[in-house]
Amino acid sequence: MYSTSYSRRPLRVLTFTTLFPNSEQPSHGVFVENRLRHLVASGEVESVVVAPVPYFPSTARCFGDWAGYARVDRQEMRHGLAIHHPRFPVIPRVGMSTGPALLAAATISLVRRLLAKDRGFDVIDAHYFYPDGVSALWIGRHLRRPVVITARGTDINLISRYALPRRAIRWGIANADRLIAVSEALKHALVALGAVPDGVEVLRNGVDLSMFRPTDRRVARQALGLTRPTLLSVGHLIERKGHDRVIEAMRQLPDFDLMIVGEGPEREALGHLARGVGVTDQVRLLGARPHEMLPEIYGAADALVLASSREGWANVLLEAMACGTPVVASNIWGNPEVVKTAASGVLTEHNTPEGIARAVRTLFANLPARAATRAYAEGFSWDDTTRGQIALFHCVIARHRTGQRRN
Repeated sequence: MYSTSYSRRPLRVLTFTTLFPNSEQPSHGVFVENRLRHLVASGEVESVVVAPVPYFPSTARCFGDWAGYARVDRQEMRHGLAIHHPRFPVIPRVGMSTGPALLAAATISLVRRLLAKDRGFDVIDAHYFYPDGVSALWIGRHLRRPVVITARGTDINLISRYALPRRAIRWGIANADRLIAVSEALKHALVALGAVPDGVEVLRNGVDLSMFRPTDRRVARQALGLTRPTLLSVGHLIERKGHDRVIEAMRQLPDFDLMIVGEGPEREALGHLARGVGVTDQVRLLGARPHEMLPEIYGAADALVLASSREGWANVLLEAMACGTPVVASNIWGNPEVVKTAASGVLTEHNTPEGIARAVRTLFANLPARAATRAYAEGFSWDDTTRGQIALFHCVIARHRTGQRRN
């Protein structure tokens, strides 16, 4: 248990992560921003954000996403948070191995200046274990500040498969002042990599119940031109999100339509797939949509389908449920911790087009009331996570000041 006898002044936290929205990518890492916004709203924490972006020399749009990095503002304000976007080099072919060193070298001067400025900061709060968390730990040791690292999912369930990153992650596990996992499954993975169970705190992501809430379905469906039962798939258009499996499942669901929200390198391939399997009349690729527009889209859909092959904690599940929309989700780690009752939705037995189609039929055979789905989501506010972070930071800072290491 953590002490709840806190000092009067707010804690000063430096948030360090490459997963954070910016002027060119307003939805990038929005789950990190959301957690931080609720933490700062408690009034017990102040934060400045260091969110590095890859260096690129040209803003010419012909260079695609890389040019977008060059256009990111060096400093910006979002929701009252001061955000710095220093540049760090990304070297093709060797970036996986050199990432932590390059990231630390490119950002330590800025972090040192922030430490010397005004009132400095008490603790570094790093998100995404590799390279971000490892880099933050190097910086923290150099500047004598405690470091908390939050594992998010792919950083542990994918990157740790590679030898050099795995070694660095294990070093980070052994030397961080505290570890946070966003799901029990992710905690088990950290323990398998060498973490002491008592040294890992599970602080799940929550959902903003004021933003994600039921809307006027009739108006929302009319705006989107929906006339039939409609499924929704939301996420970056990359292989692991499984949009292709949902598209293929539509062949077995001829009485359903599908909307896909997101952008990414797989967009053209997904369009070709829809044509190839003969479901173009059922499938609409809506592209990226601003985060604040998602509640109307969730509310218009009859069910969300998440066919990911890997997740830490899938925020889209709770966002949909908070809007009254039940879900069909792949039975991968993290998802069973979110989809636990009939009111929330169903898990697939197999993450295949056939398994997805069967799960959709199962859900619609006993579709929960939308009010019941919303009520279930209300148990996942950010309040518990915010309280857990505040207690954890106080404990880490107190131990650091007395020269104690974590358990």
